[in-house]
Amino acid sequence: MTSVLGFALLGLALIAGPCVAFIPIGGGSSTHVSITGMALLGKVKEVCQAVADEGGYEFKPTGSSPEELVQGCLGPTATGIVSGAKFHTALQEIYTQNGLVDRDFSNSAPHHFNSETFNEGRGLILEGMGAIKANIRSESYKAAREALGRVLHTLQDFYSHSNWVELQNTEPYINLLRPDLPLDNLADVNTPTCSDCESGSCPNPILPNILREKKLTSGYMGVYFSSKPKGKCSHGGKGDLTSTIVPRGGISKDERRFDNIAAHNAAVNLATSASTQLLEDIVLAVGNKEFLKMMGIARSSVVCFVIDTTGSMSDDIAEARKVVYEIIDSKKGTQDEPSEYILVPFNDPDFGPMFRTEDPDKMKKAISDLKPRGGGDIPEMCLSALQLALTGAPSSSHIYVFTDAAAKDIELKDTIAALIRTSKSTVSFFMTSRSKKRRRRATSSAFDAYKELALASGGQAIEVSKKQLPQATGVIRDTSTSALVGLSCSTDL
Repeated sequence: MTSVLGFALLGLALIAGPCVAFIPIGGGSSTHVSITGMALLGKVKEVCQAVADEGGYEFKPTGSSPEELVQGCLGPTATGIVSGAKFHTALQEIYTQNGLVDRDFSNSAPHHFNSETFNEGRGLILEGMGAIKANIRSESYKAAREALGRVLHTLQDFYSHSNWVELQNTEPYINLLRPDLPLDNLADVNTPTCSDCESGSCPNPILPNILREKKLTSGYMGVYFSSKPKGKCSHGGKGDLTSTIVPRGGISKDERRFDNIAAHNAAVNLATSASTQLLEDIVLAVGNKEFLKMMGIARSSVVCFVIDTTGSMSDDIAEARKVVYEIIDSKKGTQDEPSEYILVPFNDPDFGPMFRTEDPDKMKKAISDLKPRGGGDIPEMCLSALQLALTGAPSSSHIYVFTDAAAKDIELKDTIAALIRTSKSTVSFFMTSRSKKRRRRATSSAFDAYKELALASGGQAIEVSKKQLPQATGVIRDTSTSALVGLSCSTDL
């Protein structure tokens, strides 16, 4: 647990704003990071177990590190060096967005269920859950993770900022996740809810009639103002200006103090259980494998080929066909099998259309049907085809470009660079040349542009003669697996 969560703590310390929620990090208190991490890791392990049961293998991680968890989740057929980097990144993105709610929405009561904004707070949760599911279905996993972090923060704050714990509830409030269920028995704005606490540290200042009638309330929070309705509870703490207005004190259970140890622990347990319920709702909606993809746990990834089909490319097309066949045949039925194949041909002046399929045999046929044709002048529509691939393929795809010419549409270079940054896809270029003279000319112009884009994406840029192309394409076989550690490759073949 510590090995996975530790990377997030220092960063969240730097972004923490006013204390209006479970503290981001530190002390003896449980934090948003520890609550979120406990729920996420528990659900990931549960989903990995379900996938293993379905696949007929044992889920037996050898330890608690991300690498060991990913290796165990991928199963015994997973070979090669497994990296937990994407899992680390997924967790960090969720933790960071969770913490940013305190900074970006410090004065927004619904984001923290402050000031009895129960309907508005639930609205944020339901809206966020819809966004998470939609983003997963459209393979926008980063956006899904960011929305998840924000939603979990608001959900967790309900248990710290309301009197759900003081009402002796031992299960999460499922109505917060269910639009078909009403939020009942809410204290209205004119109903006093707290007694005065002169010391500011009373164990339970909720009025007896509120407890007896099971009325739901939450503390009012004033970061920039001190007013609140008469008789209402405050959030409490140094950052809450309303806590000095009678009734004084507060009902926040964000931090563990000498006067609220049991209440803080109960709020943490409920917040963790509620977070797990929300994650289970997402899993039921999108499925086990899509949930794991969102969490960065998936060996297979999308493989995309962008291939120049001009007349001079006959040898290159034949080699690309051979590589695709080898990938399909060697990985079929294993954890390494790509989840989808994409093909984008280009010529001059045409590019596309994009062909995509999950059926390896259909991809084989599409590659086989490529025929070299035309191409009077040297530059081709390479970057237009690459742009189509980057916008059509999901994030973190592996894209391989085969060409023997400069880009006719070099003005798209900055656009391509921006798409690479946002999509997190890797792009590798394989540029062939027919003569030393042409190769020198390409190196000074086209190859340099391709190399810059490849390096920006973490891919490879390889310039070779057509005779040497079979040696260079070995990099495709080695990097078509998303959980493998990146391999380096020389461009001097």
